[in-house]
Amino acid sequence: MKREIYIVYSLIVSVAMLAGNLYAQNRQLQVHLEGVFSAKVSLMPMVGAKAFKPLYESPEVKPGETLKISIPADQLPGQFVLRCDYQEREGSTPYPAERNIIIHEQDLEMWLRPKAINNPDSTFFQKGEIENAWLARFMQNNTKRREQLGLLQSFLMNYDRPESAFFKEGAAEYEGRRRSYNTWIAAQTQQDKNAFISNIYGFELLPALSWQGSAGQRMESLLEHYFDHIDLSNPLLIRVPQLRTWTDQYVNIYGTRATSPAIRDSLFTLAGKRAIEKARTGHPLVYGWMVDYFYKGYEGFNISSGIQMLEPYLADPRCLTSKRLEIEKRLKGIESIRPGAIAPDFQITDQSGKTSRLHDYKKGAAYKLLLFWSADCQHCLELVQKLYPWYLETGRKNRMEVLAVSLDFTDVEVAKWNDARLKMDEWKHIHARGGINSEEASAYYVLATPVMILIDPATSKILALPETIEQLNRALKLK
Repeated sequence: MKREIYIVYSLIVSVAMLAGNLYAQNRQLQVHLEGVFSAKVSLMPMVGAKAFKPLYESPEVKPGETLKISIPADQLPGQFVLRCDYQEREGSTPYPAERNIIIHEQDLEMWLRPKAINNPDSTFFQKGEIENAWLARFMQNNTKRREQLGLLQSFLMNYDRPESAFFKEGAAEYEGRRRSYNTWIAAQTQQDKNAFISNIYGFELLPALSWQGSAGQRMESLLEHYFDHIDLSNPLLIRVPQLRTWTDQYVNIYGTRATSPAIRDSLFTLAGKRAIEKARTGHPLVYGWMVDYFYKGYEGFNISSGIQMLEPYLADPRCLTSKRLEIEKRLKGIESIRPGAIAPDFQITDQSGKTSRLHDYKKGAAYKLLLFWSADCQHCLELVQKLYPWYLETGRKNRMEVLAVSLDFTDVEVAKWNDARLKMDEWKHIHARGGINSEEASAYYVLATPVMILIDPATSKILALPETIEQLNRALKLK
């Protein structure tokens, strides 16, 4: 019943959003190239499922030629990266240049000099362009107003004598300036309320802080009030990259307080709980975005406690998370793939075509290590570059068999894997067809790599789920 309620509620919100976009239309960006021998131009959105993936890539363009780029309505309004890989002279190495631009209700015309792509005197839009011109004006004024406030805040956050008259005078000065600054931000937001860029201004607001107590207590006050001035009821927040940057900074504050991986995991879980509870009072899309954000972070750091913290929000029909199925799958994995449970069995087919079963493979070994990895994954490469030499050290090679399961999918990834596995010929390598959606990965609820599972060959029971070589080394002493 709860799932049905969620589906109905999602449909209602989706229909409402569609109704709001009935009159939305594609927009056109015309680009006139100047000042270089040639260039290739691409356009990438900064948010959403297609973030930083090209919506458009041009062929080679010469000076005096004009590009006409159509931006789909479903990407609007939005912030985009305009990238230009240009050759200054014939035969010279292409050089990249990038500029962030806003596209909303106007078709845009841009005169582009790649060598000065962010210089408003050399690269500019047509007369009467609103979004980018207003944002440039706002940022110029904002930088001047915020600079002194930032210096004063940094001083107060780290000052070690909060009881002194000097500190109290500084705190009073900061509070007066903060209120004045926030009043100016609010006025700018109201002034530009019909422009998409006004949704960005709120991220510049400064929350009230308690300057009493220690530096740690002042930092806790900052975290407590971090979201006070963000309008979480505004669904357009999920279309601005500043929401991610703002939340990244929030999480990083918690990260600076961690002194061990266990404390880090606990702090990141607490950060997610607090942030999602704040977003829960806002728009369902923002609420869902916040759950998605923390799920991706927990999955990346393999923080099981954080993923388990998300479970109650899946039952809330107002939470429009796009990661519902992934989170549910991961929760099943946490429950099923644990020390003491029987490791799921699957067929192993080696490079020669010979088949066997995981449970039957190397039953006489002291340990089996099942490693899910990808040769196209940087975290995986960092792990195997340390794990393989460690494995070859005296004693370990004779006690533990390693079965490395590649989840590489594309032809490019598989080619990288074929090169990489040849350098680790003491391990048994298999390729799971289908990558992350393969039978092998699904059996172990693998959604991201690398993943290590230490198995007792005699009983086929899972002994440990180490995340590092250090944890693996400790786990080898359990049996």
